Amino acid sequence: MILKGTKFQLKVWKYLRTIPKGKVKTYKQVAISIKSPKSARAVANACAKNPYAPKIPCHRVIRSDGALGGYSGRGGIKQKLKLLRSEKASI
Repeated sequence: MILKGTKFQLKVWKYLRTIPKGKVKTYKQVAISIKSPKSARAVANACAKNPYAPKIPCHRVIRSDGALGGYSGRGGIKQKLKLLRSEKASI
């Protein structure tokens, strides 16, 4: 799959593919993992602009307070919750 996005978006999306089914990470954890610890908001933005959901699983990224955050895929937040439940993620 050839992805189209900014350099930062591609970095985030590549990392999202490493999050296993049934696991969730926060936007901040993703930011730290891609060596950009102060870019949690930019990570959230990259997730929001992900046109490849759910193949690139941005649904596995949640807010630090445990809230789901948004979901750019078809079906919005309800679909994000459905996907996480189907993967048996502890949310």
